[in-house]
This record gives sequence, C-alpha cells and structure tokens, in this order.
Amino acid sequence: MQISKALLDALPHRHPFLFVDEIVEVSTNRIVTRTLADPKADFFRGHYPQRPVMPGVLLCECCFQAGALLIAHRKGGWNWSDGMPVLTRIGEARFKHMVVPGDVLTAEVTLDDELDRAYVLTGRLTVGDKLALRVGFTCMLAATPDLGS
Repeated sequence: MQISKALLDALPHRHPFLFVDEIVEVSTNRIVTRTLADPKADFFRGHYPQRPVMPGVLLCECCFQAGALLIAHRKGGWNWSDGMPVLTRIGEARFKHMVVPGDVLTAEVTLDDELDRAYVLTGRLTVGDKLALRVGFTCMLAATPDLGS
C-alpha cells in the first residue's frame, strides 16, 4: 500500500515502525485510520511462528499513531517547534480478538479531553466487525530533543 506524503508529513514515524497506512476520515475530535497487518512484517516471523499473531503492544501502537495524527490535524499540521507527540499514560487496554497476517485493521480514536499540551484519547481497533482492542491513553507534546548535527 502506498503511504501518502500528507500522512508522512503529519506523523513522525517511519517504516518499519509506521502503523498507519491511510486516513479514512478525520474531524476535530475523531480520526479513523486503516492499516494492513502485513504478512511480511518481521515480527510475525517470531511471534508464535506456527500461528503468527500481531503483538498486543503493536495493536496499541496503531491507536497511538492515529492519535498523533488527530493531534496534528487539530493543530493544523505538524510543527516540530510545538513539540513531538509522546505517550505519557496507557489506561486499561482490553484485547478482544487476535490479529493475524493479512488482517485489515481499522483504528478509531476520539479525543476525550485536552489540557494545555496533553490529550486524553480513547482508541478502538477493529478487524471487520470484530473489536480487537479498546485502550485509553494520553499523549502530550514534549519538547523536541536537540540531537545535534
């Protein structure tokens, strides 16, 4: 799947740690993204090799990256001087359905509250009509570290 330039401009993640393939819809307080659980992804080779399953932490990451895109949309685009989105809290995560190679994941993230530079969000990840994950999380815009030249 071809990743759009607009998506790459709005998200600081890159392959092999990019878990959003497309933005389906976005509004002020909600975003829906789609991702293919790529059968060629390296983690499938070692995570239950005989019956590969996408790790739960990566399911969460799909929602976290969608949340970062929602924050960028609310700010009118990404500006590194505003800071970079970092995860500061993970609430209760409920895993309901295993994700296997080839599944198409739909992440729906809603903004529950905004406090200065902190964003409280809820993510839902589905495969078809099956809920795979529900997670609450908080991101904040942290100062971008100076990595030198």
